Amino acid sequence: MSCSDCFSGHIHPDTPTGKSDTIHGVPTYIASPGEGVEPKGLVVIVSDAFGWDFVNTRLLADWYAAKGGFLVYLPDFMRGHALKPASMEATKKIKAPANWFTTIVYKPIWLVQSMITLLPWVLHTCAGVTTPIITTFLTAIRTSAPPFATDNLKIGVAGFCWGGRHAFLLSANDPKTHVVRYGSHPSAAKQPLIECAFTAHPSMLKLPSEVENAQLPISMCVGDVDMMLTREQILKIKDMLEVKNKKKGDHEVVIIPGAKHGFAVRMDPEDAFMVECSVKAEEQAIKWFTKWLA
Repeated sequence: MSCSDCFSGHIHPDTPTGKSDTIHGVPTYIASPGEGVEPKGLVVIVSDAFGWDFVNTRLLADWYAAKGGFLVYLPDFMRGHALKPASMEATKKIKAPANWFTTIVYKPIWLVQSMITLLPWVLHTCAGVTTPIITTFLTAIRTSAPPFATDNLKIGVAGFCWGGRHAFLLSANDPKTHVVRYGSHPSAAKQPLIECAFTAHPSMLKLPSEVENAQLPISMCVGDVDMMLTREQILKIKDMLEVKNKKKGDHEVVIIPGAKHGFAVRMDPEDAFMVECSVKAEEQAIKWFTKWLA
């Protein structure tokens, strides 16, 4: 299940600088490291509930490209069913303290309105629907000819909130998804779709199985005030990945004291502490992708 923090937050005032295109049938926001700069690798972002056209996530793609030197794709894996940013305002009204009249009369109405919006999103974006979309996209960019061939680039995935679960699912490295990459010899061995994954404040994880199944390197950034994960669960995840996992050393969990769910994408730009937390997550991701992709 999701929590109210999955659907709340703030909208960044800046303007993204990338471009949009359709890649293998999927509308995609593209951020490049700069003219004449050879990308260190390709980062594919699996967004939070607000999807590929949410300004905050596009800005994050820009920052990964500019500061990390990566080519970044932000595809519409929800196929037009992402929540609208206006949902944040509705969530804010429901969560805000109010007088008894508003609490008894208006909040139930706002809650019903929010559920009417939320239920279709849940149906259209469940893992059973979106996992094939994501793996098909990654398969296509791994096996197809130009203009979107990535045979020379290693690929990492960054998943936030809703997308965080997909980061874990991809890190499980299902052999059925392995492919012979474009440009390889026909007899070459099949390889994983991605090299590594990063996630910040993942939601809807099935514990402990989806964490225990992680094989490919995965880095997780999470606050210790997260509505989706208790502190006990976070510590267990850290133990599973950093201590008990057979490939320990290939995984990391960074816990930021005081950080709340959603801080890496939907932080308040006027809140210095939350901005600091988001920068830490950004730097962690760039460092991780540089380690495994560059």
